[in-house]
Amino acid sequence: MTQVLTLQIPEELYQPLVKIAQQRGQSPEEFTIQWLAASIQQFVDDPLEQFIGAVNSSIPDWSEHHDQYLGQALIDSNEAR
Repeated sequence: MTQVLTLQIPEELYQPLVKIAQQRGQSPEEFTIQWLAASIQQFVDDPLEQFIGAVNSSIPDWSEHHDQYLGQALIDSNEAR
């Protein structure tokens, strides 16, 4: 079963979308469906989801910026060596 979803996309997003799709030999619609499927799968298969809310943190924006914080921690630990 499929559903119809109509989106109004700003021109500054649509043009790069068309370019990427053409480079892959796809229509913008085909590329967008594949991209959405891959993006949604990341949320469905999040290996850390079971730990959400398990740790109290004094960092209020941890959930939005955890990748940056983890990356910076890795950089800092490598510089300390």
